[in-house]
Formats: sequence, structure tokens, C-alpha cells
Amino acid sequence: MAGDSDRSALAGEVRELARERDAVIFAHNYQRAEVQDVADVVGDSLELARRAAAADAAVIVLAGVRFMAETANILAPDKTVLLPRTDAGCPMADMITAGQLAAWKDENPGIPVVMYVNSSAEVKALTDVCCTSANAVAVVRSLAAPRVLFGPDRNLGRWIATQLPDVEVTVWDGCCPIHDQVTLEMALQARAANPGAVMLAHPECRPEVSTEADAVLSTSQMLRYAAASDAGTFIVVTESGLITGLERAAPGKRFVGVSPPMLCPNMKLTRLDHVRDALGDMSGVIRVPDDTAAAARGSLERMTAIG
Repeated sequence: MAGDSDRSALAGEVRELARERDAVIFAHNYQRAEVQDVADVVGDSLELARRAAAADAAVIVLAGVRFMAETANILAPDKTVLLPRTDAGCPMADMITAGQLAAWKDENPGIPVVMYVNSSAEVKALTDVCCTSANAVAVVRSLAAPRVLFGPDRNLGRWIATQLPDVEVTVWDGCCPIHDQVTLEMALQARAANPGAVMLAHPECRPEVSTEADAVLSTSQMLRYAAASDAGTFIVVTESGLITGLERAAPGKRFVGVSPPMLCPNMKLTRLDHVRDALGDMSGVIRVPDDTAAAARGSLERMTAIG
């Protein structure tokens, strides 16, 4: 493991390369702390998508997973988008294909399709509007439709339905394996071990876990909630990388997770040296085919405009 001096030197090398390449570094809230430390922007999927669309740098380094880099490329087609680990995927995004979505639409003609941003570019190309966990309810509400098709995350879709009881939300049977593995028993054990703590759960969690939580929030919303709250201890039911940001947003407060820890292996693939190598070699270029990007752009632009 690299020492602090080695890590500091590597971070300096990354920042120098970013200047030379006219690059901006984006990191998701679930990334390793060392990667978050060197990033220009750390945020959730919605924040990163909005910042990509507005970026004025020539190069965007996306420290996250593939669908995030695809989204950046679609929204900023004139930029070079680098994904430091091209093998960083998202199991949830793989749970629905364009062919499956096309068949689902054929079975439900005229029903608007809302897809979580955690999906492939090809799926987005067949979608009316995308959403993130931060604006999912607002997106579905904006359609003013009595029924929507929602995927690929059944847990997020079911949570939306609890917030919008007048809308029939028909969900695809997909999930985030990291959030879906958290059981009510695990949540209750965390409560017992931390009496008086406020429990924050991500809407990708199972319905019974979300019901148990004191607040169901996206990662960006958790950061704001913790900073504004008078509480001193929080149980954080989402990927453990967010605790890095929470400790910065609310210094002096205590943040604990459930047991076993929630660790996304794909989010943790990217190390600081991978960011350096991507910038140094201009490797890991993500380019969505023009026809797919053109078809998907509208669903993403509608997403970034809502909420």
C-alpha cells in the first residue's frame, strides 16, 4: 500500500497531467477516497451528468462506471471522455437490454418509459426520459401519466410508487446487488448497535429497509441532510464510499454502515494510478456510436432539466 508521501506525489502527477491535457476529473460519490481527493467534481449521477453537459475542458475523466462515461459522452459529444477502468461496469445496467426493453414496450403500447440512468446507452435510446435517484419522483410526476414503465431497478420503482400513489409504476425485475443484499435484519442490527442514530437509506434498498429508515435519499441528498441535521450519529445504508463525502460535509459527526459493509467492486476498481495512466496515455476512451447517442440524448437532456 502506498504511503501518504507516495499518494501525495501521485496526486500531484495526476493534477499536472490534467492541466496538460485540459482535462476535468469527475468522481462518483462511491469512488475510493484517494480518487475523490484528486477530483474537480465529486457527485452523484445527476450532478456528474449536468457538469459533463456544461464542461468547457477538452477532456473529461470519469472515475465511475461505464454507463456514467457513456452519459458524459452523449451529453458532451465534442469532448474526449476517458474511463480509467474500462472493465468497471454496473450489474444493474446489464439486467435489461435494448431488445428486452423493445419487447416490453411492444407489450405495453403507449405507456411512457422511464429508465434509471444506471442503464446502457442502447436502452436510453429507447427511453422517453431517464432519471437518477435524486430526481426520480420529480421525473415520473412531470409526465402526468396514470401509468409508467420503470426500470431496471425494481426497488427504486417501488419507492417511487409509494411517493406517487396515483401513478401505476410497472417495474422491471432488476436491482443493484449491493443495495438489494441489505436485509431488514441487518438494518435493525445497525439500529441496535447505534441507539438514537438517524438511519439514511438509498432508494435502491429493499422496500422493507426503506420503510425502516428515517429518510430515503440519494447520495447527494444524504450529504445535504447530514450537514443540516442536528443529529450526531447516522447509519448510512448505501455504498460505503459515500462516508468519505459525509465526513467532509458534516465534520464532527459520526457515520456508520451496516454489517457486512456495502462495497461495490466495480466502483472500487479505479485507483489513483489508473487515473494517472488514463491521462498519460489518453486511454480508456468511451465513444457511443453516433446514431445511438443521438437517440439517447433527448432522454438524458430531459433528465438533467428536471428536479
